[in-house]
Amino acid sequence: MERGKMQLPQSPATLCFDKDEFMKDSFNVDQFVSECRKRVQLEDLRDDLEVYYRLLKTAMVELINKDYADFVNLSTNLVGMDKALSQLSVPLGQLREEILSLKTSVNDNIKAVDERLAKEDDIRKKKMCVLRMVQVIHSIEKIEKILLSQNCTENTELNSSFLTGQILERIATEFNQLQFHAVQSKGMPLLDKVRPRIAGITAMLQRSLENLLFEGLQTSSVDIIRHCLRTYAMIDKTKDAEALVGQVLVKPYIDEVIVEQYVQSHPNGLQVMYNKLLEFVPHHCRLLKEVTGGAISSEKADMVPGYDFLVNSVWPEIARGLEEKLPSLFNPGNPDIFHQKYTISMDFVRKFEHQCGSQASVKRLRAHPTYRSFNNRWNLPVYFQIRFKEIAGSLESALLCPLEDTSDGHLYCLQGSSVLWTCLTTCWSDEIFVPLLAHRFWKLTLQLLSRYCVFIKEVASRVSSEGKLTESKSFSRSNKDAAATYMISEEQATSSVPESQSSNLTTRQLILLIADIEKITDEMPKLTEVIERKLSLIGFKNMLVLTGALEDLFTSISEPLLVINRRISQDLSESCQVYLKSALEVPRLYRRTNKEVPAKPSFYVENALKPLYQLHVDYEKTLKQTTKQKWLNEALTECTQKYYETVSEVLNSVNKMEQSLRRLKQARKAAVSSNSTSGGVSDDNKIRLQLVLDVEYFMTQVQQFGVCTDDTSFSALTELVQAAKDQIGVD
Repeated sequence: MERGKMQLPQSPATLCFDKDEFMKDSFNVDQFVSECRKRVQLEDLRDDLEVYYRLLKTAMVELINKDYADFVNLSTNLVGMDKALSQLSVPLGQLREEILSLKTSVNDNIKAVDERLAKEDDIRKKKMCVLRMVQVIHSIEKIEKILLSQNCTENTELNSSFLTGQILERIATEFNQLQFHAVQSKGMPLLDKVRPRIAGITAMLQRSLENLLFEGLQTSSVDIIRHCLRTYAMIDKTKDAEALVGQVLVKPYIDEVIVEQYVQSHPNGLQVMYNKLLEFVPHHCRLLKEVTGGAISSEKADMVPGYDFLVNSVWPEIARGLEEKLPSLFNPGNPDIFHQKYTISMDFVRKFEHQCGSQASVKRLRAHPTYRSFNNRWNLPVYFQIRFKEIAGSLESALLCPLEDTSDGHLYCLQGSSVLWTCLTTCWSDEIFVPLLAHRFWKLTLQLLSRYCVFIKEVASRVSSEGKLTESKSFSRSNKDAAATYMISEEQATSSVPESQSSNLTTRQLILLIADIEKITDEMPKLTEVIERKLSLIGFKNMLVLTGALEDLFTSISEPLLVINRRISQDLSESCQVYLKSALEVPRLYRRTNKEVPAKPSFYVENALKPLYQLHVDYEKTLKQTTKQKWLNEALTECTQKYYETVSEVLNSVNKMEQSLRRLKQARKAAVSSNSTSGGVSDDNKIRLQLVLDVEYFMTQVQQFGVCTDDTSFSALTELVQAAKDQIGVD
């Protein structure tokens, strides 16, 4: 029984080891003892091993007793086995020798058969070579016989006028057989002897076909061209026919049309040249297209397949002429002229592809080496580098003073934003964009937006780390000099925000920046449509990738925009608070002054919300209403809270003063109060009444802004006014 399948007797659960450990192939005594010592002492391990040993011994005895009869029979059956084995060894040895002898004989016969088969195969191959050479000689003699029948000898050149029609096709058919058998007989000594005769026949046939094709093109004979092209196809020389057409028919026309002096001396010289090149196909290749099936009017019965003269004859000569005779065409030094030439040239290529007549022909054209060479001559990477420096450089220059105002009539308020949008639209304009550079222009678009986002983040960083406001009347002054100046540290002044702008940031600049960002966000879908339309020209369809990238960029500036918006709201609030703090001066105006009872709000309340009105007037057409309303809500909520604290402080002070004076009167038992005034209204009540008038007028102005007055600060201010009224005793 295999070791892994032996059945061990059950062991007590108190043993310090697992009995199955002994059955593992990787069992190691030292490791077993080491593992057990971690759990028990050696004495306990020894006792458990003795217990398990006795258990195994008992199980072995039981197993022997159970199969005792089998043990006895086994010993009985083995008696005399050695003698029987020795008797079998002699005949087995003889049988082995006989088998080896037979094997040797069979191998010798097989070897002899293989040698004879190899000789027969060699004879068969030599016979085939002889037969091929016979066919070669037969084809040569047959062709020479045809030539002799036309009064020509083997050493006389054949006049092309004799080899026409059926004669040429007969010679071509036999020549095709000659070529096949000559290739199969390559290396034969006899072939070398007849090779001059084959060369003579080839040269004669080639000259005859060339003269015949030239004659057919000159006379515009469809039959001659058809017979000639069919003969070329029969001898597998279609490439020679296409090359001949290129040299004889196309090249002279191309050399006449492509003249660099004419292109440079005429305003539309390049376009005129391309128009003349496009006229070549309908005027000079009509018969060739009809014969080869490249024209709509071609009849399939008389069509000669296997030719594509536009791809293999016309286009290579055009590409060669443009590259050799018009090298200035591919010069990217002047990007504007380069783009114009490239656009006109690609339009010419598209029109030439339309003349090919089929999608298969267009595919062959695009796969042609001269087509790829022509496209590679346009140094588009250099062109893009020039455009990149122009576009990216203009944005970087603008970001030196990004917060300067633009001139009147611009869509954007700040210089940086205006130049950014100009750069973005420039990338995809018809005068700049090149379809093969779409991926690079898209990357540049993202880089421009990313650079502008970095600028916004830097502005937000400066705003968040600014010092105190140095000008608190930024909205109360005229547009020309209104500026809430923020102090920044020397370390911030060395950031990537331009030095000319690093001394201060005005609230007006921040407002205009927010306005520009809103306009960019609104105009971006229009630019996205332009981008999608441009990319669709090159087959790009996954537009979600584009919109997702733009969304990620705008999402990255959401937090900086919150900082800037919060700073604007805070500045608006502080501009109002400067006036509202004047409520602290109300007690000084009425205490011991014997002034009349107040009947109208204080002057400071009328001026308190003028910064907010000024925001409405100055930026009515610049900002969105929702943005302005958001700033107003935040500013009014904050200044209302501060105003509440100020008024509450004044009223508490008045109450404390009133209580102090009341205690003083009681102590002195004064007959006439020093705090009394004419009309019976105390100075404290005058102060309360003035504050009530001020607060109510303030709340009325706040409501005109459409701000919800259910806010906690508004409610608290209302309750404070009502408490003051109760103290005065008025409704």
